[in-house]
Amino acid sequence: MKTKFISIAVTTLLLSTPMLASASDCNYSKKAMQTNYTPAINQGGFIKVGSHAKPDIVDTAISSGSFNTLVTAVKAAGLVETLKGDGPYTVFAPTDEAFAKVPADVLNNLLADKEALRKVLLYHVVSGKVTAEQVVKLKSATTAQGSDVMIDSSSGVKVNNATVIKADIMTGNGVIHVIDTVLMPK
Repeated sequence: MKTKFISIAVTTLLLSTPMLASASDCNYSKKAMQTNYTPAINQGGFIKVGSHAKPDIVDTAISSGSFNTLVTAVKAAGLVETLKGDGPYTVFAPTDEAFAKVPADVLNNLLADKEALRKVLLYHVVSGKVTAEQVVKLKSATTAQGSDVMIDSSSGVKVNNATVIKADIMTGNGVIHVIDTVLMPK
C-alpha cells in the first residue's frame, strides 16, 4: 500500500511540474541551431526567443555610430547580405574619419561605380575570424577581393598604410578591427 501511495505521489508531482522545453520545441531556426549561436538570457534566466547574443558585422557597424560612411558604401555596393552571412569574416573597418581623408571626388566616383566600390570594400575583408593575437603573427593576408594586404606589427599593427586603432570587436559572424585609413587595392 505504501509503495502504491509513493508511486501515485511521484506521478502526480511529475505531471504537475512544468517540463523544460527542448531546443526543437522552441521557436529557433535551423540556422541558429546549427551555428555557434548563443541565446540571449533575460534576468529571469529564460531564453529570449528570436534574439541573438551578438549582432552581425553590419549591425555592429551601424550601432557603433563610427562607421556611417562604411555602412553607406556597403549598402551601395550590395554587400549587406554578404556581411550579414554566416562568415566568419574579419573586417578591417575604416572609421568615418578615415573616409574623410579620401578626396571627395575619389569617394564620390567610388560610390557611383558599384564594381569599383565592391573591390575596395572586399579589400577590407579577410575570410575567417582572425583575432588580434593571430593578426600580429601574420606578414600578409589574402582579402575577399583577391589581393593581399601587408601586415606589420613591429610598432603597433599596420595593415598596408592603415593603423589598427581598435581590435577584436567580436560579432556574431566574425570580428572587426578598426583602422584609421581606407585601404585601396592597386
